[in-house]
Amino acid sequence: MPRTGTTQRRLRLAIGVVCLVGIAIAGYLTYVHYDGLKVLCLASGGCETVQSSRYAKLDGIPVAVLGLAGYVTILLSLAIPGDGGRATGFGIALIGFLFSMYLTYRELFTIHAICQWCVASAVLMTALAILTGARALGEPAAAARSFTF
Repeated sequence: MPRTGTTQRRLRLAIGVVCLVGIAIAGYLTYVHYDGLKVLCLASGGCETVQSSRYAKLDGIPVAVLGLAGYVTILLSLAIPGDGGRATGFGIALIGFLFSMYLTYRELFTIHAICQWCVASAVLMTALAILTGARALGEPAAAARSFTF
């Protein structure tokens, strides 16, 4: 049975890797937005439809920039010691997850197009919400083992 320290290290590593992949995706989408390039879309062209929709920006800020900021902030939260770092990472990941679900809803029911990059980012943010949540809670199994009747 792994110790809490080992579990926390593994969670931190997993969170870091997922954040780096998210930074790559959001960074790419930010780059193509500001450089005026077409988004590479392996499927039906839904990426361009989604990226050119009114839901691609929030108060004039491209959603990709918000995602990039979210991934970077979660990654940086790993450097904050104690409960503060764990709570910050989980809070940002939870907001990112909820926002991703809202955007996925808009893709499916308003825009009627799917962007593979957006789906990938939503999957990553879901994974981060789970991983940072587990990190914030610690190792429940260890707490349960120490509780006796």
